Amino acid sequence: CHFWCLAELALGLSHKRASKRPKEPGENKIKPVNKKVKPRTPKMKERESVDSSLKSQSILTQVMDKGNFQKLAATLSLAAGQSIELRCKGSNVTWKYPSYLDTFKDSRLSVKQLDRYSQLILANSTAADTGEYSCWLQLCNGNKCRKDETKTGSTYIFFTDKEELFVPTPSYFEIVYLNPDKPAVIPCRVTTPSAKVTLHREFPAEEIETDGTDIIYDAKKGFVFQHPTSDHKGIVYCKAESQGAPQISIKYHLLYVEVPKGPPSATIAVSSSRARFSDRVRVVCSVLGEPDVDVNFKWQYPGQESRRPVITQNFWRLINRGIGHTTRISKSVLLVEDFEDIDAGNYVCIAQNLQGETTVATKVELK
Repeated sequence: CHFWCLAELALGLSHKRASKRPKEPGENKIKPVNKKVKPRTPKMKERESVDSSLKSQSILTQVMDKGNFQKLAATLSLAAGQSIELRCKGSNVTWKYPSYLDTFKDSRLSVKQLDRYSQLILANSTAADTGEYSCWLQLCNGNKCRKDETKTGSTYIFFTDKEELFVPTPSYFEIVYLNPDKPAVIPCRVTTPSAKVTLHREFPAEEIETDGTDIIYDAKKGFVFQHPTSDHKGIVYCKAESQGAPQISIKYHLLYVEVPKGPPSATIAVSSSRARFSDRVRVVCSVLGEPDVDVNFKWQYPGQESRRPVITQNFWRLINRGIGHTTRISKSVLLVEDFEDIDAGNYVCIAQNLQGETTVATKVELK
């Protein structure tokens, strides 16, 4: 027994030493067996997350150094002066970016559509380039195109600049209309998302408390008044602080406007109520209303059924009617260049806003 006991002990020790050697890759894996496995039904939360990921697929990436690509988060902070290249997958891509880049036809911006993707390059960025950059795929059928909601991409880029804490604007003074039935935004956006921003009234000089409910601050928008009242009107400015001397924004004039309770107040006038052959006749329909209320115009005129050619033109402008009150005048002009028999009769203007419509008319006779 003594010999066999020693032999078994030696064998056991050798097995123990063997078990301590490093395992080969896959050595411990169990070989697959042809066994039917019941598919696991995902829980409700998992199923929802799968559906939502299929519902909207981000097609926007940033080109990094050495040809690497990075999917973009909801926000991105870059130092002003850097250049950036964004790509959107697809053969028919539409971009949205800060509108002033188009307004001033900035040569720093380049957008190119290639075979499989669209490329946006912004060189030598500035604080003013801060804003939303988004893209989406267009689905076209003939001349009609629509946005593919499942293939979009969006990011908000802060181009940080210590000298420019507020996103620069072309003006030194802006008007903000306070309407009681919708939020109002004071657009003092910042280039540094971590900056501390406060809102101040010019007279009487005081800080306006931001309670996070009725008045909130959003670095991408500015101060948002959820329920504007006439108490908020006046001249205000924003102050930002971030590791240095505080900076002050441009001034904003807050004007309170009453919500119109009814349809437009319209008037109609004609250059001449008695016209001769070949005369030029001009009919003007005018509406006075609140500054931010759109007015649509429709015309009915004698030669309409015979497709008599007329020219119509719509425009509007703001009129200052005293301290703190601004009115919008909207006009539609109908022009008959060469008056004939068929043009004699009633000219009817229908002015519409969200509250209703008003019809006014005038008559033009042939001399």
